[in-house]
Amino acid sequence: MASLGLGGAAAVVLAGAAVCLTSGCATVGYYAQSVGGHLSVVNAARPVEQWLADPATPAPLAERLRLAQRIRDFAVSELGEPDNASYRRYADLGRSAAVWNVVAAPELSLEAKTWCFAIVGCVAYRGYYDRVAADAFAARLRDEGLDVAVYPVPAYSTLGKLPGDWLADPLLITFIEQPEADLARLIFHELAHQVAFAPGDTLFNESFASTVEKIGAERWLARRASPEARAADLAQQSRRSDFRALAQRHRDALQAAYAAAPTPAAARAAKAELFARLRAEHAALKAGRWNGYAGYDAWFAQANNASLALLATYSALVPGFERLFEREGRDFARFYAEVRRLAALPQAERRAALDR
Repeated sequence: MASLGLGGAAAVVLAGAAVCLTSGCATVGYYAQSVGGHLSVVNAARPVEQWLADPATPAPLAERLRLAQRIRDFAVSELGEPDNASYRRYADLGRSAAVWNVVAAPELSLEAKTWCFAIVGCVAYRGYYDRVAADAFAARLRDEGLDVAVYPVPAYSTLGKLPGDWLADPLLITFIEQPEADLARLIFHELAHQVAFAPGDTLFNESFASTVEKIGAERWLARRASPEARAADLAQQSRRSDFRALAQRHRDALQAAYAAAPTPAAARAAKAELFARLRAEHAALKAGRWNGYAGYDAWFAQANNASLALLATYSALVPGFERLFEREGRDFARFYAEVRRLAALPQAERRAALDR
């Protein structure tokens, strides 16, 4: 899984890649591109210390790698996340994303289509290491009458399942230049997937990782970040809050409109009106309190049912996880143990436990 990118500059939270790394979980072609894609990523990686010792490494990159290692150490010492080879190597992939995810939903529904894979179970996205392949698959889905979104993902997790240091998830050029707080969030989020994982329950897994990301970033900003980094993150978080509120409000309105529409024609009319209103309100935000910030332009330009279907995936259960963290005395070891216990339960039972 990974932080789900919701816009050109919105590299949080947000967002993950379903990469099938075992046979028998999809077509042979998809299996081959998944395995080959990951091997190409790890093959491009070198230990961070080698990059730092290389005089050809640009000074700005060296500083970002040092920052990433401080964040990585913080994840172990302050958040109790795994102390392993993940994010101790770095790769320049020569592209803008680690993978591209394809998401789809029916024309008049916010119920995302799912695909099932070994290890990760059923998820609401399908990841490709090649943008052309992702676009080709998206085109086939559109031909079926589905709303489809293709979005870049800066990182993904192999859940710590692969053997040896060489196959561990590396730092990538696709996210190393993110703002300090976002870089910390991404690393904390991806490592959380190695702590606990419930196959087939994307909402549980991503909400858990988002909770660790949120608590971890708050601690990093308070204890280690510069005043400049804290100020920059405050402005960015304000925009993210505005974005989420705007998108969620229209998602709820669409859900209600689809349920209430007496005919498909009426549902289509309501859909067109609500998406037009969504884009108009974004334009007003951008011209007003965002002072021209364009980081969400691509998301709003392409927004459809598939885009909105993902909104709750990464955050809906966060309040329940936050209550659980408080109940466990804000102790990460106890919190993780309880999350792993919940992950082993049937889905309905784990959801009920979080609701309580």
